[in-house]
Amino acid sequence: MTEPHKTGTATAVESEPEAPHRPAGLGLIGWLRWGWRVLTSMRTALILLFLLALAAVPGSIYPQRGIDPDQVAQYFSSRPREAEWLDRLWLFDVYSSPWFAAIYLLLFISLLGCIVPRLARHAGELRRRPPAAPRNLLRLPYGEEFEGDLTVAEAAALLRKRRFRVTTGPDWVAAEKGYLRETGNILFHFSLVVLLFAFAGGALYGYRGNVVVVEGESFANTVAAYDRFMPGSRVTAESLHPFSFTLKDFQVTFIAAGERTGQALDYQAALTVRDAPDAPAREAVLKVNQPLEVGGTQTYLISHGYAPTFKVTDGKGQVAWEGPVPCLISDRATYASECVIKVPDARPEQLGFLIRFLPTGVQAGDAWVSAFPGTVNPVAQVFPFAGDLGLDSGVPQSVFQLDTTKMRPLGKMTAQPKPLSVGETLELADGAGTIQFTGVKEWISLQVSRDPGRLPALLAATAAVLGLVLSLTVRRRRIWVRVNDRRITVGGLERTDGGAAAFAKEFTEIVTALRADRVGPTPPPPTAPPPAEHEEER
Repeated sequence: MTEPHKTGTATAVESEPEAPHRPAGLGLIGWLRWGWRVLTSMRTALILLFLLALAAVPGSIYPQRGIDPDQVAQYFSSRPREAEWLDRLWLFDVYSSPWFAAIYLLLFISLLGCIVPRLARHAGELRRRPPAAPRNLLRLPYGEEFEGDLTVAEAAALLRKRRFRVTTGPDWVAAEKGYLRETGNILFHFSLVVLLFAFAGGALYGYRGNVVVVEGESFANTVAAYDRFMPGSRVTAESLHPFSFTLKDFQVTFIAAGERTGQALDYQAALTVRDAPDAPAREAVLKVNQPLEVGGTQTYLISHGYAPTFKVTDGKGQVAWEGPVPCLISDRATYASECVIKVPDARPEQLGFLIRFLPTGVQAGDAWVSAFPGTVNPVAQVFPFAGDLGLDSGVPQSVFQLDTTKMRPLGKMTAQPKPLSVGETLELADGAGTIQFTGVKEWISLQVSRDPGRLPALLAATAAVLGLVLSLTVRRRRIWVRVNDRRITVGGLERTDGGAAAFAKEFTEIVTALRADRVGPTPPPPTAPPPAEHEEER
């Protein structure tokens, strides 16, 4: 038989090597699933939680605008170049920065992705009965066998008394305990989610503002009254509770002698408060960590300083400016302070003053310094200027800074001018007028805030601690008992790492309880025969 003819084409096809097998790529859906699994893993959640704690560290290192704007202003004044770069990185507004919000949101999504599947599985486990007893209980890590009259019902009753979840079969009992461990674990993570929700709710519906109030002045809770106001995205002007108060007096108690001389002991602000415009006035005392609360709004005492009072008379003999001027503290140990007075209504020229206030002024050589933070001998060094303050240029200015580019000093300017005591007056050169040091008041810096998520955050934090305690102290374990005639076999399985010693003790106690009064009576020992000599005596 003739072999069929093979064409060249067929030969070429047969000799062509097979293409190598290439695995298919993940594709978009595969990469999304992989990313979701990574994001919702417990390891990622722990890493994000660590990053969130790490990201909050700069908030405790650098002053924050929302808490102490005066310290931020002082930082810019003392280290302008460094402060500029820190501000670009949001280190003065850490908790409202985009990078902090990114970590916050990723942690929120990761925790939700972890909790929801685990909650569903745990709910199924709570409904599921303990598994039936294995065939050979003695192969378990804990096992013991003894003889006795124990029944299945008696074994089940004893384990229920020990708060085990029990199910029974024809000749076996299965019991399990320690479900609260996983419940506590889920409660802990769920509380973290609620905590994040509470923070988010506070950011949306809460607000925070800072204001400086001088003794004798009043404050009304309106947007216009704040020096700095930071509302949530859902807050409007009508959201503010309409309360008001007047600062009647502020007292600071300093240590006057000893190694801690000058250290503050107590701060106390006496207020007259109206909870509403038509509400009666009431007296209140504001202290550190003891805020004033009105209608869910808390007013905290943040800091304080001095506000010396002056009266400025211009060259025309008119009182151009009079009142207190809040000073920024330049030396925290002695409360030496600096402040600025701007008098745009003075004639014939505008006036500006740099003031150096010393609560307890003493002369040290050619210089004047403050020896004590209290007002024992208050004095003020005045540096006067005349010219254009630049207020009409439209460029915003700080009330704590004086732009002297278009001004000239009045008289001979020295680094240590003779200070003014209370009641003294300084005659300005060139007939520009006078400035009188009339007294000393104090100012307080307040933070007024409303945080609707504060109570939920407290409850969530409490629940998180409870869940953590449960997850660390409760152990998951199983006990099986098989009854075969008079032979009773008990097996145990510890489902929690690190609890072997405690479970070994518990297993021994359970076996002892199962054996108690269930083992047949022990026959009495045989009576020994009497000694031989006794028989002989009888």
